[in-house]
Amino acid sequence: MAVYTQVSTEDMAAFLNRYDCGTLLSAKGIAEGVENSNYLVDTTTGRFILTLYEKRVDAGDLPFFLALTDHLASKGLNIPRALRDRRGEQLQQLCGRPACLIEFLQGVSVSHPTPAQAKAAGGALGDMHKALGDFRMNRPNTLGLDGWHALADKCGDQLDQIEPGLGDRIARELAFLDAEWPRHLPTSVVHADMFPDNVLMLGDSVGGVIDFYFACTEIRAWDVAVTHSAWCFSNDGRSYRPELGRALIAGYDQQFGLSEMERAAFPVLARGSALRFTLTRAWDWLNTPADALVTRKDPLAFKRRLDFYAEADPAALI
Repeated sequence: MAVYTQVSTEDMAAFLNRYDCGTLLSAKGIAEGVENSNYLVDTTTGRFILTLYEKRVDAGDLPFFLALTDHLASKGLNIPRALRDRRGEQLQQLCGRPACLIEFLQGVSVSHPTPAQAKAAGGALGDMHKALGDFRMNRPNTLGLDGWHALADKCGDQLDQIEPGLGDRIARELAFLDAEWPRHLPTSVVHADMFPDNVLMLGDSVGGVIDFYFACTEIRAWDVAVTHSAWCFSNDGRSYRPELGRALIAGYDQQFGLSEMERAAFPVLARGSALRFTLTRAWDWLNTPADALVTRKDPLAFKRRLDFYAEADPAALI
């Protein structure tokens, strides 16, 4: 989440008038994240999230994302849905951007998860994968292996401005993944971005999962690897916390589970996850507008994860 597009009080009040959601009381921009503009909105009837979809989100993908969250919510999962206005429409326009008014869920994002919280997150991911078994829509992963090559090419020599030799390290990893990527594994729609800041915790329970705007059709176990790389390290990526890794996989196994083939491929999938976030963070680091209300995230935190996964004993990961 972030704020790139500034919305005036007058424009926001007019937008809310399309809904049966009361009168605007207050609105505050949310700085976390990098994808869209988000506001925490309070009205006389409750609290909501207003999201304006920025350039990285293709407007043509929005019906997929909205159908996905509706599907998961219909299965009883704590997933916030986009509200419908008085005409029954979820997708709107505001300040020249596609926009939605989204349900607000209680919970907090943890910065230093405990094993109990990691286990709950793994369980929530397993519940999602189970619920998506009969979801029939598809969306290609634009940030899969081909996308990593494209991002590396776009960053070019600037990668070495972040850290000397980073460009060569990424090139070597791409060559490895081209050769070793496990294309034979089962696929499904996946969240693809289940970081702690996209999971709302209520104590040791998951109160909700948010931010499905990278959701796509991909190797299902890669979603587990993404979550593992996001939850099981210190924030700077310097330290792996094996107790979190064990807890997260145990929670996932309770609700869905990894096959033996998926377990065997997990180290390669984890390297792909770490490379994906190294590259997207590097691109954002080099290209985020100076005046955007947004928190840039250190790409080297995931380069360190990448190096860890490349050297780790596979049996120690899961």
